[in-house]
Amino acid sequence: MILQPWWPTFEEMTCNYTHQSCDVLVAGAGPVGLTAAMELTRHGLKCRIVDRMPLPSDKSKALVLWARTLELLENAGIADQFVAAGIYANGASIYGSNQRLLRIPMHADGTAFPRPLMLAQSETERLLNENLLRLGGKVERPVELTEMAEVDGGVEATLVHGDGHAEHVRASWLVGCDGAHSTVRKGLKLPFAGEFEPNDWLLADVQLEGPLATDEISAYWHSEGVLIFFPFAHNRFRVIADLGRAKSEAKTPDPTLDEVQSVVDRRGPIGVRLFNPVWLSGFRIHERKVSQYGVGRIFLAGDAAHVHSPAGGQGMNTGMQDAFNLAWKLALVHRQSAARAPREDESQLDHQLSGASARSVKCALLDSYTIERSAVGDMVLRNAGMFTKVATVHHPVLQFLRNHVISLVGKLSAVQERAISQLTELAIHYPDSPLNGDDPGAAWGDAVKPGDRLPDAELTDARTQNQVRLYEAIRGTEHDLLLLPTNDAAIEAMSKSADELIAAYQGGLRMTWIVPHIAVSERLADRGSAFTDVAGLLRRRLDLRDSAFLLVRPDKYIGFRGHATAWPSLRKHLAKYLCGHGQCGPSVPE
Repeated sequence: MILQPWWPTFEEMTCNYTHQSCDVLVAGAGPVGLTAAMELTRHGLKCRIVDRMPLPSDKSKALVLWARTLELLENAGIADQFVAAGIYANGASIYGSNQRLLRIPMHADGTAFPRPLMLAQSETERLLNENLLRLGGKVERPVELTEMAEVDGGVEATLVHGDGHAEHVRASWLVGCDGAHSTVRKGLKLPFAGEFEPNDWLLADVQLEGPLATDEISAYWHSEGVLIFFPFAHNRFRVIADLGRAKSEAKTPDPTLDEVQSVVDRRGPIGVRLFNPVWLSGFRIHERKVSQYGVGRIFLAGDAAHVHSPAGGQGMNTGMQDAFNLAWKLALVHRQSAARAPREDESQLDHQLSGASARSVKCALLDSYTIERSAVGDMVLRNAGMFTKVATVHHPVLQFLRNHVISLVGKLSAVQERAISQLTELAIHYPDSPLNGDDPGAAWGDAVKPGDRLPDAELTDARTQNQVRLYEAIRGTEHDLLLLPTNDAAIEAMSKSADELIAAYQGGLRMTWIVPHIAVSERLADRGSAFTDVAGLLRRRLDLRDSAFLLVRPDKYIGFRGHATAWPSLRKHLAKYLCGHGQCGPSVPE
């Protein structure tokens, strides 16, 4: 049962929430729910996370962690644990007409994680759970959320425990990460619009021997359909194949190992033998998505908000990035550090929030979650659906044309670079976010804009002379103000305004100087927050032409770029969604 959705008023957003039994209740303890609980806890909120299953899944499910997800895990200080547990894929090859049509080397520039990390979802969940435990959190199993109701100042929920007893709890916020059949989504009565792809599919996690690359993904386009091999552990592979149009709406039956071997014999390379199966399953692909990722104090993330084809391996990564996006915003609002949207911005936000009522537009930070992540969900749904349709073409003429085109166009470097940037999700950006601001003057080119991912680059610590990457230098939960002067005169001119701004946003904004080698002064080196861009790599990646500064969000996206004297514009921008001087944003008449 759901009561009328309520959105916190300006006064209620500045109230004390200590009377709640927990700050955030997270429903679902898959990779998305675990990421949400871990990040919210890391940002200082008290979370409860529940899952109806008595034990974590032992199935491999999603198999790849892409660069953008690993960068966000690195910001949490734990990416190295995942890298140690997984194996890197060096490329992907497509075969057809008894030959290799295309090989894409999987290497992305400008990131510490240039290749896809192959890792079973069960291992991803194990590592996330271990880190949640280190932070003081714990998954409660088997505990199922069965009812919820939004009330003034929070959410009331009913949790049914494994022994049958019901517990009534109250939280400030609820995050539904409870999968494609989400109880939270159904309770919100949000349409899950879309359709299912018409083919039956099989899946097998097996060991194999034979002439197959163990360090790359191999896809075979056959007249019968597609067959794909994903290596994800020592001598263990995921095998996926489409079986043609479904003959009924009944669940696709699970295949036997002999049936999978038969498909491999017909479509794959000669001499591949499968053995020691761990998981055999039949499945169908659904492509569905909500238009709104939150109502009032209740939010959706991951499969609860979007499901799509596994082509490209984007599903789990997209869901985990939903959680990273939401966590820092929810933490700021809960800690009374977020401003409600200025009146002049409300019409713009209402237009961007398709289907949202005008009265729900109160907080730019929380509204931005749907605006930013729904656009990403649309893109992933579109791309995954396109990849699936291309791979499952059955008409002989269309198959011939597809193979011919991909063998020619796919070898173009520009095409490969674009494919890699999309697969790695390094290209994800938020050009229409209400959190973007810009006053570039003549200091900035157009290569990087607000809403884009912050480029990474090697720097030198001005104090220790040690090499450090930018992402390592600004790891944490705060907003970062990156000051990028070209010389000592610019340092002097920018210092006073920067110091005043940091003082105004105590605890929520950090200052970091990044200067050319010739501009490093003893005063900056002594502060311990200065780095030199000796080779000028960062300035080139930023397309920077003069002294300037950047505001970087906690999730390492650019929130604002300004020229050296654009401080009034930055202050106005920050006032849209952050609190300074103990007051939440600008004065807004009621």
